[in-house]
Amino acid sequence: MHSVDSEARIAVSSGGNNQEALWKSIEGVTGWVEDHDYQAYDPGDGNTSFLRHLTFNVRFLERVLTAAVLRIPFNIRPWIGIKPHTSTKGMGYMAWAYTLLYSHTEDEQYREKAAHCFRWLIENRSPDWPQYCWGNHFTFVTRNGRLPALLPTIVWSSLIGHAFLKGYEVFGTEEYLDVAISISEWVMRLPREETSSGICLSYFPFEQSSIHNSNMLGASLLASVFKHNGDNASRETAQAAMLYSCTRQLPDGSWYYGEAEKNRWIDNFHTGYNLDCLKRYIEGTRDRTWEDHLHRGYDFFKNNFFEPDGMPKYYHDKSYPIDIQCASQAIDTLAFFSAHDPEAIQLARKVAGWTIQNMQAPDGHFYYRDLGWVTIKTPMFHWGQGTMSKALAHLLIQSSS
Repeated sequence: MHSVDSEARIAVSSGGNNQEALWKSIEGVTGWVEDHDYQAYDPGDGNTSFLRHLTFNVRFLERVLTAAVLRIPFNIRPWIGIKPHTSTKGMGYMAWAYTLLYSHTEDEQYREKAAHCFRWLIENRSPDWPQYCWGNHFTFVTRNGRLPALLPTIVWSSLIGHAFLKGYEVFGTEEYLDVAISISEWVMRLPREETSSGICLSYFPFEQSSIHNSNMLGASLLASVFKHNGDNASRETAQAAMLYSCTRQLPDGSWYYGEAEKNRWIDNFHTGYNLDCLKRYIEGTRDRTWEDHLHRGYDFFKNNFFEPDGMPKYYHDKSYPIDIQCASQAIDTLAFFSAHDPEAIQLARKVAGWTIQNMQAPDGHFYYRDLGWVTIKTPMFHWGQGTMSKALAHLLIQSSS
């Protein structure tokens, strides 16, 4: 069993620049994942309960079950038959984390662990598409619709695609590039909203769903694949998708989650996704049309989503709930922008320090949420363990450069 001692956590929280303490945190969370055989829970896994039979496949009742399991302030899952499980997106983030750790250390154990995760992903793709793509292995129901089990999404598939591209760049494994190209071909076949100012790639394949972070994730993958294979059709589609989202950026630099009235909120981690994706698009295509939008978006992100002590806020105008995904994405985005902003690493360390001190358990796993009056300590896989493993690995590398 791996653990994170209180002294190490305090060392990171005192400024986050203690590399040894940061290593202990990384070893704690990755060790926890390995000790639990890459299995934990997911915020949206309510419909894996035996109570799903009482929903009678009625979407409203499925949504109630999903929301109830997600929002109850303690871990009800073991009582209603929800078992720990392996997440596709979680495995993507773990593969990415191990790849980064190998690039930093050249320790063969990280190559082997990354290869294990990549192999699992290859063997557990969504089965009904000729291209590589991934989704949840459970039915997920939200205000935006019902996603059947195994239905691939552009978010899952694009993020995993970026992990495979990083694996190719670090290990030189041609199969990883082939997988990423296959994912980009799947993205190119998705429905899209056509407008006079760009296109919006759909969140999922069976109908149009226009969401900014998913659109920009798809565009960033197409642009990153273009950098390797020179496919101009991918570049043109990525350019049109970025036109859609950048022309709809708000004057203060922020983005709504989506343009539909029900999607008009502004949060931390989706803003981080958007910034990472726009930066990857620019790097992949060398198209600097939206560079000013990138800078305005980054300034909004840095100035609106953090408390003075490094606590990551969920929304731009209120703090709670404190969510581990906000923490991990904030650390990751700040590390990614550190070459362009000398203050980014200091802020990333502060966020990491606060998160390790307040949201990492002694056994190494990260808690899910702090509601202000209670902390939900449920160990989620991709939403916490995977994303924090990757973010802290990224911070470790950027802090060492």
